[in-house]
Order: sequence, then structure tokens, then C-alpha cells
Amino acid sequence: MDNNSELQNDDFRKHLPGGETTEHQLTETLHSVRTDFKPLPGFDPNKDDLEYFRAQQGIDCDEVYPGIFIGDATTAKNKNYLARIGITHLLNAAEGKKFGFVNTDRNYYSNTRIKYLGLPLADLPTVDISKYFYTAASFIDEAVSNNGKVFVHCMVGVSRSATCVLAYLMIKKNMLAVDAIRIVREKRDIHPNYGFRSQLAQLDNQLRRQRL
Repeated sequence: MDNNSELQNDDFRKHLPGGETTEHQLTETLHSVRTDFKPLPGFDPNKDDLEYFRAQQGIDCDEVYPGIFIGDATTAKNKNYLARIGITHLLNAAEGKKFGFVNTDRNYYSNTRIKYLGLPLADLPTVDISKYFYTAASFIDEAVSNNGKVFVHCMVGVSRSATCVLAYLMIKKNMLAVDAIRIVREKRDIHPNYGFRSQLAQLDNQLRRQRL
């Protein structure tokens, strides 16, 4: 075993102040935070106009952090709305043609200026979403760091997409998992499945050890 391997193993033996982050703690955090009602991004809630009201129908979108929006599949396909709110990057966390996936790709946005990233993730607790944590975080960070706006979605916008945004906040903004969940949950009613919560807890422990 080389010295680097020994150091890496020692990192995972480090005692974490407060103990290990667990899936149960993240679940409790989710349940303890209430989602506040907010007007739809891109629209003036005080404007009383029928056509203006109709334009908002079928849109599901929340700005959960400056420059970061989470929404559903229908909204992701609404290019006019994405342009309206100034989206420069789009992350489809459910790319695919099967049931439960969103059948868009880079070509779908080829007539826009949107930069696209697709991840072929099913919303199942057994799916390894963690292998995309750093890919998703870097893509989101690219948008935000360049004064852009990123729309992150899956089918409904509560599990796969939310998990990607949480990983970004933890990796790039140095947030603890519980703090990231609180911030996003206040803005949107997210519910990552328990397998994804477990992987976020593991990420939290890894990052906490690296920062000791």
C-alpha cells in the first residue's frame, strides 16, 4: 500500500465532531422545514390580465438559490418560459425515453442558446446518483459562476433534480447537507428518495472529513 492510500484510509477513520451524518437526520430535516408560497419566477403576481394568467398555466418552477431553478418536465420543454426567465444552462436529471424519464436531449434545445446536460437517472433508491454528484455540481457551478441561470429538472422536480442541486450546494458552496436541505426546502417542496438521501449523507461525511 502506498502512502497516498494510507492517507486516504486515515481520512475515513477521522472522528467527525457530532458523529456521522445519517439518512435519518436528513429525513428529519426535510420534515421540519415548511415550504413558503412564492410567486412564479418571471411573472408579476399583481398583474391582472387573462392572457398573462393563462401563460402561467402548466408551469412549475421555483428559484431555490440565486440563479438556480428547479422544475418539472413540462416546464423544461417550454422554451419560451425558459427564455423569459433567462435560463442559460439546463440539467435534465432524468434523460431517457422510458416511463418516468424525460425525452429531451441536446438537439431539443439546439435552436436556443441553452447549454444542456442530460443524466440518465431513474428515481429509484437503488440507483447510484452519487457517481454524477461532481458532474452535476460542476455544470451548475459553471452557470452560476458566469452570471448565468440554470434550470434543473426531472419528471416532477422533487427527487433527482433536487438531489443534484443539494450536491452542488454541498460540494461548491461548502454547505452541510442539513443546511442545503433547509435552504432548498424553504423554496420548493422537495422529496429526494431515501436511497438518494443516504448517498447525500455519505457525501456529507466525505466532505466533512476532507475539511477537518
